[in-house]
Amino acid sequence: MRLHFLQGNLTPPSPFKRGLLNPLLQKGEGLGMRLNIASHSSNPMKKIQSALLSVYYKDGLEPIVKLLHQHGVQLYSTGGTQTFIENMGIPVTAVEDLTGYPSIFGGRVKTLHPAVFGGILYRREDEGDLAQAAQFNIPAIDLVVVDLYPFEETVASGASDEDIIEKIDIGGISLIRAGAKNFQDSLIVSSRNQYADILSILTEKEGATELSDRRRYAQEAFATTSHYDTAINQWFMQQAAGIPALTTNIYAFTELPQNSLRYGENPHQAATFYGDLEAMFDKLHGKELSYNNLVDVDACVALIDEFGTKPTFAIIKHTNACGVATATTAKEAYLTALACDPVSAFGGVVITNTTVDLETAEELNKLFMEILIAPAYEPEALKLLQSKKNRILLQRKIVGLPLKMFKTILNGVLEQDKDIVVEVGEQFKTVTTKAPTESEVKALEFALKVCKHTKSNTIVFANENQLIASGTGQTSRVDALRQAIDKAKAFGFDLQGSAMASDAFFPFADCVEIAHQAGVTAVVQPGGSIRDQDSINYCNEHGVAMVTTGVRHFKH
Repeated sequence: MRLHFLQGNLTPPSPFKRGLLNPLLQKGEGLGMRLNIASHSSNPMKKIQSALLSVYYKDGLEPIVKLLHQHGVQLYSTGGTQTFIENMGIPVTAVEDLTGYPSIFGGRVKTLHPAVFGGILYRREDEGDLAQAAQFNIPAIDLVVVDLYPFEETVASGASDEDIIEKIDIGGISLIRAGAKNFQDSLIVSSRNQYADILSILTEKEGATELSDRRRYAQEAFATTSHYDTAINQWFMQQAAGIPALTTNIYAFTELPQNSLRYGENPHQAATFYGDLEAMFDKLHGKELSYNNLVDVDACVALIDEFGTKPTFAIIKHTNACGVATATTAKEAYLTALACDPVSAFGGVVITNTTVDLETAEELNKLFMEILIAPAYEPEALKLLQSKKNRILLQRKIVGLPLKMFKTILNGVLEQDKDIVVEVGEQFKTVTTKAPTESEVKALEFALKVCKHTKSNTIVFANENQLIASGTGQTSRVDALRQAIDKAKAFGFDLQGSAMASDAFFPFADCVEIAHQAGVTAVVQPGGSIRDQDSINYCNEHGVAMVTTGVRHFKH
């Protein structure tokens, strides 16, 4: 055994004090133990000489283990991770040999021991710590790799309370906190999502890390523990309230990848995106996405997902649709959507649910747009669209989206379910003498889909396959209606025979009166006003069909 004492007058531990590491001392040099209690260098670059690995999932671990072994790193491990390393033919010391205690209480206690936590936490530049490490033969641990028990996955699986509780990681969380606290000397890898990054760092720096690396990983480690403890707390709160365990992963952004943006909604605002954009999109061309880009992309995705597989295009500006159309071909759908409001489309975000072919790309290329999103591009179409330097081209992948929405407000956070309800003809309740025709029902369905994704107060005019005009974000429903009428006229649309959707009920009959005078023949609205009958009576008197849904779609 090599003991590097800071001062020559330190005496080895007495037989009584040696009890902590008695098995190791008996085996001595054969375990390759290194105590590394030499004076700490002022150089922020630190060579890893010992590592503790304790992970649940082993995916991606093998190349890290091989690299550490190549650099002569002493490896310590437990249970399944130890077996994994041994099966690779790489020497590893069991934590039980380090601590002198076996894994006990069904594996609940393995690493919780001063020999482990002392090795992580003792300060390499503190004379008192160095002396105690030497006195108790506590080896330095420079790297800790942990992948926690899958608590959220266990909850989501519908497992029993007993199984869920057993997946509350104790030792792993403690190791993460210890490694993060002593980032001056130890590097903590707290998630398998970091494996690729740490492998790159250790390869590039030949088994060493800089202080900036360790500090960054410490911050990410505390984000990991915060997320993990939040999930556990939420589960206990649900149990106390008698709410069944969640069947989907508990949402918390602290665990997600972080991407710093150029700035926020405005240049003076800092911003960060938490999430894995690469899981949802392949960026095929263009500059980096901004905060406002991401907000509009989110609005685009939410809207296009209402329209199934028939070729559809939507054009978004400041999260509101300024063009939506469905047709038999992609080109026809795009041109029909653009016709709705070609002025607002300038500088907008365009999305489609169909492959962009060359014929469609030739039309798209005439428009200045910030972003184009599609599930696929024909090679010739992609080449043409890439001719504009800054245009962002995204290819969308199939990925599940959160069903919860969060918003910081005052001194707290609001949480709500995402609005995933959209009403179709079978759910419409005809409240007027005249029922809508089959064509009008399709137009009402189309208008309602767009209405749901438009800022309140809103009124939307549409036919079976096209948004005609909308009034968006107005302080009164009448103002939204008048705005929609003016926009329709400005772009040459005849509202005669069109359908109208409202995101909320009509408090008075004035809206249906104005809409009828403009040419509207069918109306869909939630209903629920104490004056509903006034609007219904007007429609009956003037031959307008009205249906109610019982569902409001405010959007703020």
